[in-house]
Amino acid sequence: MNKPETILSRSPVGWLTALLMLLCLSTPAWATMPDATAIQAAIDKAYADYKDLEEGANADYIPALAKVDPNVYGIALVTIEGNVYTAGDLKTVVSIQSISKVFTMARVMDESGPQAIYDNMGVDATGQVFNSIVAIEQYKGAEMNALVNPGAIAATGMVQGDSYDDIWNSILGYYSEFAGRKLSVLEDVYTSEAATNQRNQALAMLMYAYGRIEGDALQATDIYTRQCSVGVNAQDLANMAATLANAGKNPVTGKQVAKSENVPEILAVMATAGLYDDSGKWLYRTGLPAKSGVGGGIIAVSPGKFGIAVISPPLDAAGNSVRAQKAIADISNALGGNPYLVQPL
Repeated sequence: MNKPETILSRSPVGWLTALLMLLCLSTPAWATMPDATAIQAAIDKAYADYKDLEEGANADYIPALAKVDPNVYGIALVTIEGNVYTAGDLKTVVSIQSISKVFTMARVMDESGPQAIYDNMGVDATGQVFNSIVAIEQYKGAEMNALVNPGAIAATGMVQGDSYDDIWNSILGYYSEFAGRKLSVLEDVYTSEAATNQRNQALAMLMYAYGRIEGDALQATDIYTRQCSVGVNAQDLANMAATLANAGKNPVTGKQVAKSENVPEILAVMATAGLYDDSGKWLYRTGLPAKSGVGGGIIAVSPGKFGIAVISPPLDAAGNSVRAQKAIADISNALGGNPYLVQPL
C-alpha cells in the first residue's frame, strides 16, 4: 500500500519552507501582526524615507523601459485577512517582467505537479547571470531554475494548451486571478521586447536542443515575451504576493487560485533565486521569498502574514529596484515579517 503523499514527502526542495509556513500559520503570540495603525505607519515611513532617493537607473536594454518615469513609487501590502495598506502611486501600470516567472512556474506546478519543474530545468540557483548561456551548457539545461530566462522560457513551454491562444489565455487568466482583476498586455512594451529578444530566442533554442523544451521553442519565447509585458500596478502585485502568503487563496477575492500544496515549493525557488545575483544577500537581510522584475517591481511574501509589493523603476547593478528593496526590508522588519524570526520561549 502506498503511503499518502504530503508536502514534506515529495520533493526535498520545499520541506523547510513547508515547516516555516506551518510555523507562521500557527500564529503564536509573538508572530501576530501589529495593528492597522502600526502597519500603515511602517508603510508611510518607508515611503517618506525613500521617495526622494536618487539611486539606480531604469533598465535600458529594452527601449520601452528606459522611457518609464523613474519617479514612480508605490507601496502596497495585503494581509492574509484581505486588509490592504498603501502609500504612493497605485495608478501607474508598469510591465511585470520577471515577476511573471513565479506565476508561470506556479501554473505548471498546478497542471503537472512540482516534480515536473524539478525534473526539467531544476530548482538550483545557477550562480550565473539571468540570461547566461554558460549556465545552460554547464549541465545541459538542468540544474537551474524557472526564475532565470532559460528555465522560465522552458516553463512557459510546459503550460498546457492546444494552440498559442490556449496557452496564452491560460497564463493571462491565471495571473488575473492572482491579481484579483483582469490584466492586459502593455503592447508598446511587448513590441519593444519582441524586437530585441534575440538572445532569449537563442537561449530557447539551446534549451530545445537539450530536450528541455519539447514543443515550439520560438513560440515559447514569444509567449514568454508577452507574459513579461503584462501591465500591473503596486496593488495588483501585492494581491499576487498575498495569495502566495495565504497558501494560494486570494485573500481579497476569496478564490483559491493555486494549489495550496504547491506553495512551499514556489516560495523555496523564490527564496533561492528571486533577486538575480543578489538573492542570497536579500534572503540574508530579510528572510523573505521574493521576486524582482526589471520593470521596477518587487514582490515579497511573509508566509501566513502578508504579501507586499513596491514599484520603483530605477534598478541597481543586479537588476533589482533600489527603492523597493529598501522599503520592503524596512516594512518587513518593522512588522516582524521574517519567517526565520523565532523568539525564545
